[in-house]
Order: sequence, then C-alpha cells, then structure tokens
Amino acid sequence: MDKGFKPTGVTKMVDETVKVRKLMAVALIGATMISFAPLMYSLSGSGPLTGAFFRMLYAMPVLWILSKVWTSEDNRGGAERWMAFFAGLILALDFITYHTAIDWVGTGIATLIGNSQVIIVTILSWWLLGEKPNRAIILALPVVLVGLVFISGLGDNAAYGERPGAGVLAGIFTAIFYSSFLIVYRYANKSLAPATKLQFESTTGGMVGLLFLGLIPLQSLNVEPIIFTPSYPSHAWLLLLAIMCQSFGWLAITYSLPRLPAAHTSFAILVQPVLTIVWGVFLLGEDPSLQQKIGMLLILIAVIGVTIKGAVEATEEEV
Repeated sequence: MDKGFKPTGVTKMVDETVKVRKLMAVALIGATMISFAPLMYSLSGSGPLTGAFFRMLYAMPVLWILSKVWTSEDNRGGAERWMAFFAGLILALDFITYHTAIDWVGTGIATLIGNSQVIIVTILSWWLLGEKPNRAIILALPVVLVGLVFISGLGDNAAYGERPGAGVLAGIFTAIFYSSFLIVYRYANKSLAPATKLQFESTTGGMVGLLFLGLIPLQSLNVEPIIFTPSYPSHAWLLLLAIMCQSFGWLAITYSLPRLPAAHTSFAILVQPVLTIVWGVFLLGEDPSLQQKIGMLLILIAVIGVTIKGAVEATEEEV
C-alpha cells in the first residue's frame, strides 16, 4: 500500500484546516490594521467630520482600482448593491459618534464601548421592544452598566478624557450605529460578494453621508464642520488611515469573517479593541484612572463572555 496515500475524508479535513488557518491569518491581519485607525485619527488632529470624510474619500480610488484588478464573480442583485451603499450611510453616523468619543474620552475607551455593541443594543431592545435576551446577556448587562458608570468618571476626580461622561454617551451611540451597520452590511453580503466591490460601495455611501452631514450645522452638538483644505501632517495620517485601515484592513475583514467558523470569527473581532487599547496606552500615552481601568476591564470581560457564548451556540447549531 502506498504510504503517501490518504483517505479522502482525511484529505478533506486537512484541506479544510489549512483553509481555516489561512482565513484566520487574513482576519487577524485585518483586525490588527483596523486597530490602528483610532491612533491615526488622533494623530491627524482633525475634527470628527473631517477625519471621517477624508478617510472615506482617500480610500475610494484605492478600492476602485482594487475592485478592477482583484475581483471575482459578483452574483448580487441591485437590491444587495444598494444595501451596501445604505450600510455606508449608517457607517457615516457611526464614524461621527466614534471620532467624537475618541476626542472626549480617548481611543481605548471609545473603541471598547463601541465594540460592546451586542450588549448595549440588547439593553435597548429589551427596554424598547420587550425582547428578552439570553442568559449570557442577562448576566453581562449589570457588569456592562457598572463598567460604563465607572468609565464615565462619575465621582472620579482623576478621570481621563476631556469630557468622559459625554464620551461614554457618544460611545453608546457608536455601538448602536455600529450594530445597525453590521446588520445591513451582512445582508448586503449574503451571497459572499467580492470584498473589493462591497467595500467600495459601502465606502461610497459613507462618503456621501458624511458630505451631506457636513452641510448641516452641527456646532450645537460640538461637532466641527468639514475642513476641506488639506494640511500636513494631518492629511498624511488620514491618507495612511484610508489606505491601511479603511481599504486593506476592512477588505481583509470583509473577505475572511463570513467564511470562518463562528468561534474563529469571535476571536478575530475581539483582537481589534484589545490592540487599540494597547496602542492608546503605549503610543498615545493615554492613562485612564484606576476607576476607569476597572470599568474597562468589566466591559471587556462581559464582551468576551457574551462573544464566546454566542460562538458556542452558533457552533452547536451548525452541528
């Protein structure tokens, strides 16, 4: 018997394992790239609208070229294409609140709250729609609420951030908009469309949405209008953000996550906020107070618990 021969079942299993490992590597690279986005926005020194608009605008030609050079068969109908564009419109709102939260309470805290979207949106659904959450969410809710109170700086004289309380509120809206974006974005990608085209369409939607919002006076909300005149080094950081994060980082995520098992997807998603916290501390010198650090830890534990629980349930359903 040929020693090099392997049964078909074993061969398929090995091929599947290799495929998952490659996809996981792509997902982790994408998550790592995206984790630098808040850092680059902070270093640009631009306002929330300006930073969000130009990260979209600068990414569009890159994504358009990639969609022409690196593409595959696209079986989507017109509705799914417009859904990707609509997802970008929602992302415009997400970026405004996210960048505002970064300005007010720092990159690490803003990113962590934004990535707790599963839990925060569940709170609102329970309150507004009466949708009872599962046991993992119920256990996580009080932990997250306590964490948010700690992070807001309530009763904390050493709280980090220009406006920590308002920053937490902006972070909660970020979580709501981010969750809405993900729902629409996943619907637009049901047929696993070419990542380059999907990302180009959603980025176009985001750019259009931000341009429209830039025409609305938002000074009463402490949101500066878009400053269209480029400056150095501000726009050098925004250009790097557009190419590295908005283009290649999101492309890696868009391509890999829908093709990965739930457990792998959950881990990849958690990498981004953790790394952003690390960059904020070591590269930007962010130093949340002890109370805020405890709040961040509580939220991180809750998010990890709910994410792992969700991955296990998804895996059981697949079996």
